[in-house]
Amino acid sequence: MERSNRQIISVSDLNRNAKRLLESEFPILHVEGEISNLAQPGSGHWYFTLKDDRAQVRCAMFKNRNHMVRFKPRNGQQIVVRGRISLYEGRGEFQMIAEFLEDSGDGALRRAFEKLKASLQTEGLFDEARKKPLPGLPEHIAIITSPTGAAVRDIISVMQRRFPAVQISILPVQVQGDQSAPQIVAALQRANRLSDEQQTAPFDLILLTRGGGSLEDLWSFNTEPVARAIASSRLPVVSAVGHESDFSIADFVADLRAPTPSAAAELITPDGDVLLDSFNVITRRLRQLMHQRFTDSAKEIMYLQKRLRHPRAHLEELAQRLDELERRLISTIDNQLERQRSRVERHRLTSPQTTIDANRIKLGYLKEKLIERSQSAIRARSDQLVNLTVRLDTLSPLATLQRGYAIVSSETDKHIVTSSQDLQPGDHIRARLKSGAVTAKVQTIEVSTTSDE
Repeated sequence: MERSNRQIISVSDLNRNAKRLLESEFPILHVEGEISNLAQPGSGHWYFTLKDDRAQVRCAMFKNRNHMVRFKPRNGQQIVVRGRISLYEGRGEFQMIAEFLEDSGDGALRRAFEKLKASLQTEGLFDEARKKPLPGLPEHIAIITSPTGAAVRDIISVMQRRFPAVQISILPVQVQGDQSAPQIVAALQRANRLSDEQQTAPFDLILLTRGGGSLEDLWSFNTEPVARAIASSRLPVVSAVGHESDFSIADFVADLRAPTPSAAAELITPDGDVLLDSFNVITRRLRQLMHQRFTDSAKEIMYLQKRLRHPRAHLEELAQRLDELERRLISTIDNQLERQRSRVERHRLTSPQTTIDANRIKLGYLKEKLIERSQSAIRARSDQLVNLTVRLDTLSPLATLQRGYAIVSSETDKHIVTSSQDLQPGDHIRARLKSGAVTAKVQTIEVSTTSDE
C-alpha cells in the first residue's frame, strides 16, 4: 500500500495556528460601527456585535478593560472600538478583542482636539518659555467656574483650610454648552481688565476649573477662543479641568496644569501652618538679635561713661598730686636738716669751739638756702597748677556760660547752631545759660558778611 505524504492536523491546532497568525499580522485597530446583540453576563465581561450596513464582526471586552469606559453602551449606539483581531478557538469564530470604546461623537471631537492641539503647538502657545511664574503668596484669586458645581466647593474648602487669609472671587460661567466658551473668554478678559485698572481688589492669578465629564462635556476648554484668551492673559492662569486623566487644550496653554480642582487649590495657596512656623522662627531670631544689640550698646555706653571724666575730677587729681609733692619736699628738707644737725653734733664732740661756731653759721646759711629753694619750688608748682586750671576753665563750655554766653541748639533735631544760615524765621531754638535754659522763636535772620574762620 502506498504511503500518503499528507500532514493531518486537529481542529484545535488549526484554530490555534489561525489565531496566532491573526494576532501577529494585524496591529491595534480602530473600527467604527453600531452595537447590536449586547450581552453583559454576571462575569462582568461584555459581548456584542459591531456592524455596518454590509458586514459585522463579533467583539469581546473583558472586565479589566470595560471598567474604564465612561458611558454605558447600548444597542444601536454608534461607537469606535480600539482593539486587536483574534480568534475564539472553542468555536472557531473570528472576533475583535476590544480594549477601549468611545462614542462616535467623541471620536470626531478627539480628531478635532488633536488637530487644534497640533496647530497651537506649532504656533508656540505651549512653549515653557512663555509661561508666567505664579505668585508665592497670592492675596486675591479669581476662580472662573460654575458657582454651583462640586469643584468650586472643594476648592474653597481646601483654600480655607490651608490659607484662610487669601481672598477669593468667583467669576461665574457655564462650563459646558454653547454659551460656555464665550463666557469663559469674557471672564478671562474681565479678570485682566479689573487688575489693569487697579480697582479695590486686583487679582494675583486666575484659576480656570471644572469637574470631570465626557470629552463632549469638557469641549469648551478645548476651543481655540478659550486657548487664545488664556495665552493673551497678563495674569498667570492655572487650569484644572476634569479628572487627573483628562487633558484639555486649556491645560497645555495655561501657565500651570493641575490634575484636579482640589490639587489646584493645594498648588496655588501656601500652607498657613508652615508659614506660621517660619514666622515664629524669624520672630524668635529677631528678638535674640535685638536683645544682643541692646546688650552690646549698653556695654559700649558704660565703657564710654568710664572714659568720660568731669573737669573737676582732673583738678582734684592735680591738687592731690600737688599735696603729695609738698609732703615729699617737706620730708626732704627735714631729712637734710637732720643730717646737718647730726654732723654738727659730731663736730661738737671732736672739734674746738671755733669749729662748732663756724659750722653753726654754715648750718644757718644752708637752712636759709634750703628754705628759700623749697619755697621757690612750691611757688613754681602752684603757678603751674593755676595755669593748668585756667587753661582747663578756658576749654570748658561751662566757663563760657559763666561769662554770659549761651549754647544755642535747634528745638527740632537738637543739633548745636553755629551759624544764622542754619535757621529760618519761625524755627524754635533752645538756649542754655549759666543757670537754666530758655526756648525762643526766630523772628529775623541776620547774615554776617565776614567769616570768623
